[in-house]
Amino acid sequence: MALTETVPAAPAHEGILRRQSLRESAARTYARSLPIVPVRARGLTIEGADGRRYLDCLSGAGTLALGHNHPVVLEAIRTVLDSGAPLHVLDLATPVKDAFTTELFATLPGGLAEKARIQFCGPAGTDAVEAAFKLVRTATGRDGLMAFSGAYHGMTSEALAASGGAQRTSVVRLPYPYDYRCPFGTGGERGAELAARWTQNLLDDHKSGVPSPAGMILEPVQGEGGVIPAPDGWLRRMREITAARQIPLIVDEVQTGVGRTGAFWAVDHSGIVPDVIVLSKAIGGSLPLAVIVYREELDAWQPGAHAGTFRGNQLAMAAGAATLAYVRANGLARRAGELGARMLARLSSLAAAHDCIGDVRGRGLMLGVELVDRDADADATGARPAAPELAAAVRDACLDRGLIVELGGRHSAVVRLLPPLTITDEQADAILDRLADAITAAVRTTPGPMGSSPTTMRGTTP
Repeated sequence: MALTETVPAAPAHEGILRRQSLRESAARTYARSLPIVPVRARGLTIEGADGRRYLDCLSGAGTLALGHNHPVVLEAIRTVLDSGAPLHVLDLATPVKDAFTTELFATLPGGLAEKARIQFCGPAGTDAVEAAFKLVRTATGRDGLMAFSGAYHGMTSEALAASGGAQRTSVVRLPYPYDYRCPFGTGGERGAELAARWTQNLLDDHKSGVPSPAGMILEPVQGEGGVIPAPDGWLRRMREITAARQIPLIVDEVQTGVGRTGAFWAVDHSGIVPDVIVLSKAIGGSLPLAVIVYREELDAWQPGAHAGTFRGNQLAMAAGAATLAYVRANGLARRAGELGARMLARLSSLAAAHDCIGDVRGRGLMLGVELVDRDADADATGARPAAPELAAAVRDACLDRGLIVELGGRHSAVVRLLPPLTITDEQADAILDRLADAITAAVRTTPGPMGSSPTTMRGTTP
């Protein structure tokens, strides 16, 4: 009888990954760049099915303000489950919903909270964006929208059009201040002033071909667009321009909200009060929840004008209320601002040592490192072309070192850091240590133009 060789079985997690690639759509995203199978998580740490542990600096794309499985979130969910309360209630009033709304309103900018209305939307941020567009169109009787280059507002049709991912003639694209790659070639206050003047002139010039829009939507920090904070002065100008022309201002705080930028809401830095705020991600305490909050004067909807089956997620409302209360009671927004400033300073030191880092920026615990081709010529403002291949190599090297990060920006060349607001100083140092090591490793292994190294450390011999 012939002898047969026994082939060791593949680890279970490899089978899971293989089946995912065979059964899930080609549209899957994070799973492509992060081939791990999470089985346990707490705080900053994720454990994969292969036993490896990772520091999660993606945090559900900014959803996990308190990190994974925070005790106050788990307790809030257990309380609802143990109470026997219904989990599906459409848009009916419940004690859980009332508590969530009360806690949310307690955090809002004063000028909005005093006379606000809330609409519970479908479970994703893009659903809330669509609701905001419908709201302002109904209230104004106008159709057009103003949005900004580099924006990201979601993947449904209208949200995608506002993000520049689909062509729609009623969406007018405006310049967003971007110091490193200023559309006017100046950067700084001058670049922001020119961007504001462009917007104002477009609205006031009767020959511009741009009729008065139903609303303007902006992000206080463009997240997916590459972690680009809007200057506070520019945000105030946008508020002045829209208010003077009776144009509702919609602020998308889906990713910036709940303390992420160093203030409870990113608009708090500038002191502006928008007409509509779009909220999702962290407000659900890790579970799906999306709302818009808006001035009561805009509430021109008829009953049933914006409905949906899954608007009453009781577990998400309980988890969200607990998260909002914990962030507020423990000063986590202030903590994010202080720790983020220290991390940004260290990233600046890292940039000084590496020619491949074109810019570091961010606000609070929403940070970005833009990687560039140091062999290419810089433009008039000193910016070099983006280096997406190097950025992908850095992301992969981070994962090899047990650090989960993702990319953003117009060319997917910005390494984004979105750690939980609960991280310690030691954990912040560990994140930056691993990132620094990953950049050094990626520089050595990623071929640049004509097979040369794309970068060297400053002060060293190429």
